[in-house]
Amino acid sequence: MNKKVEETRKSNSSELFGAILPFLPTLLLKSGWAFLRFKMEAKRGGDIFQKELMNQGLDKTTATRITEIYLEGSNVFKSLVKMR
Repeated sequence: MNKKVEETRKSNSSELFGAILPFLPTLLLKSGWAFLRFKMEAKRGGDIFQKELMNQGLDKTTATRITEIYLEGSNVFKSLVKMR
């Protein structure tokens, strides 16, 4: 019975991969574009955040360090590693 279950799982996974394969390039392009837009928005937000900190009277080095901490949340790869 275990061999039948394993064969069924193998065939199901290959069918799933075959069904997803035509959509894979589009999926990769869309997710890559979304990632780039996310990073651009995070950088723009970090720049605005740093300018506001300096406008409030913080020196540039302190504002830069605080901005780096602020932007850590937008680092997707570090977040994925932490979730692991």
